Amino acid sequence: MTDPTNETAAPQPAAGATAENPSFTKLAMRNMVRKGKLSLTHFGLTALGFLGFIVLVAYLGRPQLPGS
Repeated sequence: MTDPTNETAAPQPAAGATAENPSFTKLAMRNMVRKGKLSLTHFGLTALGFLGFIVLVAYLGRPQLPGS
């Protein structure tokens, strides 16, 4: 009575997406451990660059008070 060609199975992209995230996280953590000093150096340079950018934007965007 039912036609099997008309029945469609719902795809489950959530199952595939969750399976990829842990392996990607494990790979990133493994690389972080393997390249410890280099990763910390890059993190430090990124943090200093970001702080420098924030200070520059704050300096350029400071209000101009009369009489200063």
